[in-house]
Amino acid sequence: MTQTLASTDILDRLADIAPDSPLAAARLARDAATQHIQGSFQALFTVGDGIDFTLPERLDVAQHVATWHGDRRLAEFYAAQAATLAPASAGSKIAAGLAHAERLTRRPASANAGHLEDLRRVGWSTSAIVTLSQLVAYVSFQSRLLLGYRLIGQRPVAEVNVPVAVAGVWRVAGRTYGGRSAPKAFTQRELGWEPWLAVNALTDFTAEQQAILVHNGHGDSDYFRLLARNLPVLEQRTLTDKGIFYTAGGLARKERELAAAVASKVNGCIYCASVHARKASQLSKQTGAVQRLIDTPPGGILAENQSPRWQALIDFAAALSTTPAGASPGLVIRLRELGLTDLELLDLVQSTAFFAWANRLMLTLGELFDD
Repeated sequence: MTQTLASTDILDRLADIAPDSPLAAARLARDAATQHIQGSFQALFTVGDGIDFTLPERLDVAQHVATWHGDRRLAEFYAAQAATLAPASAGSKIAAGLAHAERLTRRPASANAGHLEDLRRVGWSTSAIVTLSQLVAYVSFQSRLLLGYRLIGQRPVAEVNVPVAVAGVWRVAGRTYGGRSAPKAFTQRELGWEPWLAVNALTDFTAEQQAILVHNGHGDSDYFRLLARNLPVLEQRTLTDKGIFYTAGGLARKERELAAAVASKVNGCIYCASVHARKASQLSKQTGAVQRLIDTPPGGILAENQSPRWQALIDFAAALSTTPAGASPGLVIRLRELGLTDLELLDLVQSTAFFAWANRLMLTLGELFDD
């Protein structure tokens, strides 16, 4: 029989969110996101699920990822969950999985197709690689949510010695693994994405699975049909995305999209930045300001030559996107001085943090093309 670990909301506890606080009320107002963030955790950490990537192995990877992100309490949480189970296996397979996890955590833009072949050679199946990648990306998201929640709630946070957040590096090879032309610079144009792993056709899924994919608009996408090798996690992730970006009130949608583009600049994900910079431009009617952001070279300050409000939003989103995350109380104070409410701050945190998840999948399971 299967069961899930920690079925109650673990972020409330780990972020010390008081039940009667404005932050708790804001999370309740974003109940779909709150529900499916926890649902994603449960889908990833299910007892009895994953013969070729066991729960003890998943918890071991999660503990490492939380540690690399500098979140001691999150790492201790995963260690405590693991302590209730048999020890994780060791050997070349799990060592390769941890190497992949560290690459996703620290340097996602450095990944290439050969790294996934290395995993396959030591026994990782395609489905297990997808689950491993989802897990690492999810814990990367989770760690940033926790830091953001602690900052909004004025809880103590660890001081992280991170320099000013800047634009990250990105791939400049010009050709994809499959031989297609690839852009060398960030753009607002529409781009394509090709996987490094085998993708099932829609007809390879059961009728029920096909219905889920089509309902969520994923049936025609190689990216989502690859992630559908673990469909429960993909479904919860999709509902989390919708709960964060497609809700009324709070932070304007254009600024949620701006935050997504900023995170993508820090992580070096041209594909995600192209999608969300384009949406930010369309919604804000500030195409030039968005273009200045995405034109920022590696090492450049992302908020330069922006309006005071956008400077504050960009600086916070960029700082939350570094590894380990470097957002500080001073950045939240600055946003509050500009009039942001707890709900707007929550939307900013969750929109930014989600791209710690999205970028890591896009960058490490495939690559973009423009032909």
